[in-house]
Amino acid sequence: MKIIVFLAEGFEEVEALTVVDYLRRKDITVDMISITEEKKVKGSHDIIVAADKVLSELKEVDSYEGAVIPGGLPGATNLRDNETVIHTMKTLNKKDKLVAAICAGPIVLERAEVIEGRRITSYPGFEEELKGGNYVEENVVRDGNMITARGPALAVDFAIEIVDYLLGEEKAKELKAGILYKEN
Repeated sequence: MKIIVFLAEGFEEVEALTVVDYLRRKDITVDMISITEEKKVKGSHDIIVAADKVLSELKEVDSYEGAVIPGGLPGATNLRDNETVIHTMKTLNKKDKLVAAICAGPIVLERAEVIEGRRITSYPGFEEELKGGNYVEENVVRDGNMITARGPALAVDFAIEIVDYLLGEEKAKELKAGILYKEN
């Protein structure tokens, strides 16, 4: 099983790397893909991350079970303005594969036209950019193959929800136990 995590200059590091780390702990292959031809991508807090691939190396989108869009600015707007990212999200959604975004990232899902009539959340202040979706103020929202979350503090819950979606409740419980996650 393979998942894409797109990286663009200005991405929110904790949102991207928590997902990558926790999915890899459950033996899901995660390709961090830089949307430029440079593998080194600087996050919104000046942390440089080495992507696994660059966008031109993204072939056979059908071989992926989904893609994740981290937030952060200008990372989310850079992803939103990239035609290959938008096309990839549309293609995955049409095949009922995972389309996930956190924080400002749901603006990418809106541009990809996958939110119409669906429950969605984001970082506060992006509601106006998510017209067409049924906006809710919940920490993590799952609507079919779409998962969204509000912000950096929810990166762990977001990643757990993705694991639950991809591998089921038992694997999500195993992940929670392994990271010492306690329910409130």
